[in-house]
Amino acid sequence: MIIDFHTHVHTPEQQAEPFWRGRCPMTIENVLAAQQEAGVDATVISQAMHDLRHMDRDQQLSALKKVNRYIASLQDKYDTIYGMASAVPSGDEEFLREWERAIKEDGLKGAWILSSLPGHYPDDDECLPFFQLATELDVPVVIHPPSVGFGEERLKEYRLASSVGRPMDNALAISRLIVRGIFERFPTLKLVGTHLGGGICEMIGRMDYAYNLQDEAFFLGPYEPMLIKHPPSHYLKMMYLESTCYHPPAARCACETVGADHFLFGTDAPPLKVLKKQGVEVIQKIGLSQVERDKVYGENVKRLLKI
Repeated sequence: MIIDFHTHVHTPEQQAEPFWRGRCPMTIENVLAAQQEAGVDATVISQAMHDLRHMDRDQQLSALKKVNRYIASLQDKYDTIYGMASAVPSGDEEFLREWERAIKEDGLKGAWILSSLPGHYPDDDECLPFFQLATELDVPVVIHPPSVGFGEERLKEYRLASSVGRPMDNALAISRLIVRGIFERFPTLKLVGTHLGGGICEMIGRMDYAYNLQDEAFFLGPYEPMLIKHPPSHYLKMMYLESTCYHPPAARCACETVGADHFLFGTDAPPLKVLKKQGVEVIQKIGLSQVERDKVYGENVKRLLKI
């Protein structure tokens, strides 16, 4: 069974916005068509909600409620669709209660969050109640990059915001969560990094030596306060990584880093439907055994989402 863990759907109101129009808008109809064309059996739908960057607190909460109810309605309507709730980890009690409602009442399968919002990263102390609730609900938290991350002034040309800036923002969020001890506080947390974790697997060796050298590498800067008991790679292996990428060697590196039991198949398509079939083929090119391939294509997602 092949389950695509990474696919986005917009509400009808969002689909009408000029920015999101195109040959393959993020509609449920296009999700189902791409699913059929690529031989995918089921799809996990979500929304990254990039527009949260430009909203005030009340607008964010209102938008989350609309999106979560829409995603839930599609999950109820289609047998091959599973939905994820959108959430803001740095939000106040009302944000937490909306996310809890979406899980308990609407039956959504976890939280989809941005790796950063202006002035906020998920390792901020104000986000701890969110991760506490995630462990209590026993559902995954999925980290997805925003439309533009840090360094925006150097990313406006050549589509570098999408190809470089966004994955790097994802990697920064994950790295900070690790070194600031998210798994020490919440060892049962189910954390998922989209897009191979944004390249975190290539950098994890550097994070390990920064941890291991400690005072010997004073010239690199301080490593305090010490909030972890093991090298960062120990905690990365506690995470799940999702396979959306366009380079099989990168996917192979990520899968080997966290293991086939913690690697999830995804395509991030639509908005570009052609990527669905390419995403399926990536998994076939990274040297997995049939048992490992079955885990990556669907068994891991079924276990993670309890479906």
